Amino acid sequence: MELNHSQTPMFRRGFRLQWEEKQNSHVILYPEGMAKLNDSAAAILQLVDGKRTLGEIIADLCARFPQASELDDDVSQFFIQAYQQKWIIFRE
Repeated sequence: MELNHSQTPMFRRGFRLQWEEKQNSHVILYPEGMAKLNDSAAAILQLVDGKRTLGEIIADLCARFPQASELDDDVSQFFIQAYQQKWIIFRE
């Protein structure tokens, strides 16, 4: 899968991000279960609103975490994995 910065990620129908008190972390809830997220994944997915493009999400994260190197590649790889896990879809 190839991504470009103009694509807009959005959660698939039935999938949502939420804080889970018992897990003390953010999770992705979906019909078949739940996936516990680390802080980095949660920071990325909190920016997924179906309006921001991949490029806008990366720019926001770069501004928030200027000390992080290779953030563009890491975020893109994360979105590829999230797509493969069927958490998100992309629209042009």
